Amino acid sequence: MAVKFQDYYEILGVGRDASEGEIKKAYRKLARKYHPDVNKDKEAEEKFKQVNEAHEVLKDPEKRKLYDQLGPDWQSGQEFKPPPGWEDVHFDFQTGPGAEAFDFGGGFSDFFETLFGGHMAGGGGARARQASWVMRGQDQEAEIEVSLEDAYHGANRTITLQGHEIDPQGQVRPTVQNIQVKIPPGVTDGTRIRLSGKGGEGMGGGPPGDLYLRVKIEPHPRYRVEGHDLVVEVPVTPWEAALGATVEVPVMDGTVNLKIPAGSQSGQKLRLRGKGLPKKGSQKGDLFARLKVAVPKNLNKREEELFSEMAKVSTFNPRKG
Repeated sequence: MAVKFQDYYEILGVGRDASEGEIKKAYRKLARKYHPDVNKDKEAEEKFKQVNEAHEVLKDPEKRKLYDQLGPDWQSGQEFKPPPGWEDVHFDFQTGPGAEAFDFGGGFSDFFETLFGGHMAGGGGARARQASWVMRGQDQEAEIEVSLEDAYHGANRTITLQGHEIDPQGQVRPTVQNIQVKIPPGVTDGTRIRLSGKGGEGMGGGPPGDLYLRVKIEPHPRYRVEGHDLVVEVPVTPWEAALGATVEVPVMDGTVNLKIPAGSQSGQKLRLRGKGLPKKGSQKGDLFARLKVAVPKNLNKREEELFSEMAKVSTFNPRKG
């Protein structure tokens, strides 16, 4: 069931980096303002419940951390859907002399119940049972740029991840982590590399999520990448295109000789099988040599004579079918 997302920071009128003291100060001010014994406005009671609910979550470092993990769902009024890993949340409700009880002023919203589980206790009215939860950390995704050479041969890279953690005082502080990443041969744009256990931290002793690195291949000065295939532009002279020739073409692991058929046209593609990026197993993509007929800009006297003679004797007219 979809429920409305509750922006607890907005309800209390504080920023997401607010300290424990700022949260407490904002709560007390709003609780006095909307308390039903003081404010007789018909909307005051609902406001009072919202303020209590927001304070209940943001005053507790563990609950606040879980709430903050919603990440991209931080938009007020948005339909709330539990984040990835939510299916791994397990609630353990405890009752008895050691269980904490609190007054929540008439019940929590559906959003709170969905996020933290059923806290309503029977028989005692506005009393709640203590709850603990175990939650697998969120999977996270980041982008990693690799060169075409690394995509072809494979490589080892070191990446730096910046994150945050909540210290024992409930304050958010930045963290920096260096991680070794193996780039397998044959990755293409959009390939995802999974780093197990390098995602968001788990809650209540739960395991961390995974980190997925989405590959983006950097632009290359010579090749264009099309999946596992490569395209390279090969300049040829007018006589090579007309008469046919064998030319040297660069490939990722050296050079190969390419046979140009007689009568080849500018823009024509010739396939070199198995000269693209590696695929699974021992297969590779192909390399396509795109011909570009290049005309000399500066002719010497003899060349000019030969071109002039050809112009006189040739019946070829590209503007006629």
